[in-house]
Amino acid sequence: MSLPNDPFILLSVINTRLRDFYSSLEECCKAESTDPAAIREKLAAVGYIYSSDKNQFIHQ
Repeated sequence: MSLPNDPFILLSVINTRLRDFYSSLEECCKAESTDPAAIREKLAAVGYIYSSDKNQFIHQ
């Protein structure tokens, strides 16, 4: 399954996958064959950063 382009839908999908299936963003991106830096950049553009402590993207 490819990841959505819309940043807010992407936020929802990534946070759900992190919560349900993966222990880190890197693990999730490896399984999804995507670049973690690209995900971070896209979500940072709409005000979200990855919190490794919470294993989710949170609003800055």
